[in-house]
Amino acid sequence: MDNLAILVPLKGFEIAKSRLREGGLDGVDEVVRNLALGVLRAAHPRPLFVACESPGVASFARECDAEVITSPTPGLNEAVTHAYRELSERFDQILIAHGDLRDPRGLGEYRPRDGVTVITDDRRTGTNALALPTKVDFNFRFGLGSAEAHRREAQRLGLAVHMDYESPWRFDVDEPADLIA
Repeated sequence: MDNLAILVPLKGFEIAKSRLREGGLDGVDEVVRNLALGVLRAAHPRPLFVACESPGVASFARECDAEVITSPTPGLNEAVTHAYRELSERFDQILIAHGDLRDPRGLGEYRPRDGVTVITDDRRTGTNALALPTKVDFNFRFGLGSAEAHRREAQRLGLAVHMDYESPWRFDVDEPADLIA
């Protein structure tokens, strides 16, 4: 198997998914936990890491056989950057997969192409998963418009970039309607 690790950044379950909470969904903490559990299980047999700030999430991750990387600074992009730098010392490639994928099957068997692969959300604007080589000075830009920002960043670094708009991982859960398959 190639030298690839999977990194899953996770917020504290009690604060994650504000749009689900605002949408009036009951049991959001449990929904978030179950989505994350599905992603972590799907990552096996790959080496698995969780970037988080929450002690509760760290404990959950360890129970799922993931190593925990705690960021010294808050924020998604900062946590991913910190973890990416740490993992660059041990791995040749990283697959960053968000913990809210509706159907994460196949993560552990994924074989990325050379360069950077941006797996967009179903709206084709966000980044649900990102595969890239290590040891490059990649500036992560998760958030609004991240798919295009990650494409431009790969180009800035002179890396081949592949946009995947049709992956089964394009479906994430942000709104209550997203829970309906």
